[in-house]
Amino acid sequence: MLSRKLGIDLGTVNVTIAEREQILLHEPGVVAITIEEEKIVAVGQEAREMFGRTPETIEVMRPMRDGVIADYEVTEAMLRYFVDKVIGGFRLFKPVIMMTVPYGVTSVERRAVHEAAIQAGAREVHLIPEPLAAALGAGLPVDTPSGNLIVNIGGGTSEAAVVAMNGIVAAASERVGGVRLDEAIINYVRKKYNLIIGEMTAELAKINIGAAVDIGEELRMDIQGRDQVDGLPKMITLSTAEIVEAVAEPLSLIAGVVKRVLERTPPELSPDIIDRGMVLTGGTSLLRGIDQYLTRETNVPAFLADDPVGSTALGASRGLERLDVLRRSIPDL
Repeated sequence: MLSRKLGIDLGTVNVTIAEREQILLHEPGVVAITIEEEKIVAVGQEAREMFGRTPETIEVMRPMRDGVIADYEVTEAMLRYFVDKVIGGFRLFKPVIMMTVPYGVTSVERRAVHEAAIQAGAREVHLIPEPLAAALGAGLPVDTPSGNLIVNIGGGTSEAAVVAMNGIVAAASERVGGVRLDEAIINYVRKKYNLIIGEMTAELAKINIGAAVDIGEELRMDIQGRDQVDGLPKMITLSTAEIVEAVAEPLSLIAGVVKRVLERTPPELSPDIIDRGMVLTGGTSLLRGIDQYLTRETNVPAFLADDPVGSTALGASRGLERLDVLRRSIPDL
């Protein structure tokens, strides 16, 4: 009774921690470590600000890749740091944690997430598929027989699922998300302008002027990088239309995830989805016009959740309150 109950969305780009109906922490999932001693220098926002700006002795890395753990020890240390930050380093009672995992992860990947949470100081750990957590966090009526289509577009993975009766009826996942969009912008700028730019610059361009479709407004942004020919600093001006062109390929993969789920949806649930549409969650769903893009590609209306970024962590937190009900549809919860 005295243990804290935390819902954690351990994402590729950001880590979000929620308790009850409140987001307690939202920080970049980035860690800076010394290469020789493998000692952690900075975590979260502080480490993110070091991206591309450190000497050779320090590496700035994302220990999560494509929604799963790429470096176990660094992930565990990062998770411990964030949990301590939320509930304090000294605690009499260890917290109960519900972690989100991408749909369709292997048993090895699931076990790695479970172990990392235990080592980070949890007393008890439950794992919930991200689409189900996102649906819970978005406030969809997941406990009814009606079909709810949720599309969670994160930094490393994009997932779509039809949820009914507290479980996932049909789902699909693709390891493509916001990071792939950033890479597409980097490649586009390199090919068109012979300019090499960093991840942070590409992400800023995506956030400030990016769009999935023509939004009827041409935004512009000056970006700086290194000329590929002479190696000197150079500045160019990017427009929204260019970002739309740059991200077309990864966006088509995301639309493909939704189409695969619609193909697998039982006929009885299809009318519900046509009537209600799909709900978008995840940080990448904030890209301008992505709802219009998915509506155009799938013929199903798309709507943004009230809190797209916090939905998955909130859903994990709410999942702890209804563990007994969820266990009927997810036996290994």
